[in-house]
Amino acid sequence: MPLMTRLFYCPKRGPGAAFALFLGCFPALAGDIDVVHAFVTPAEKVGSDIPLHLTVMNRAAEADSLVRFRCPFANFSERVTVDKGGEGPPSKRPVQTIAVKAAGETALTPEGMHVMLLQTRQPLVAGERFTCSASFRKAGSLEVPVEVRASN
Repeated sequence: MPLMTRLFYCPKRGPGAAFALFLGCFPALAGDIDVVHAFVTPAEKVGSDIPLHLTVMNRAAEADSLVRFRCPFANFSERVTVDKGGEGPPSKRPVQTIAVKAAGETALTPEGMHVMLLQTRQPLVAGERFTCSASFRKAGSLEVPVEVRASN
């Protein structure tokens, strides 16, 4: 009977590599990540750029990263961070990915790392709900319910 081989790629990670091989070195699955409390504020004007608020809950033992976010009501999305150093008001700059810590929660808010939804295609009215798509490097893609919520 031929030997079975693993179909998973397991990069070397120092002393923990043997332990990872013992566990099977399975990648994080979409079931290991949940995106909760995702919302945007209302926007009357078409073509607006609006920040997305959300919390990523990662139950996996390894960190992950958000690489893409798509919503049907926006033409584009951009992952950004807010630079508070230096003189003048804080400024936003794009980043390639947003780190998601292992075994914990990562809140994405306009004051730090977050997703900007660019060029809205329609007015956004409080109470509306949309299904968007988030893509993570290890966990893959998952559908995310996003609510339009009036600011407090």
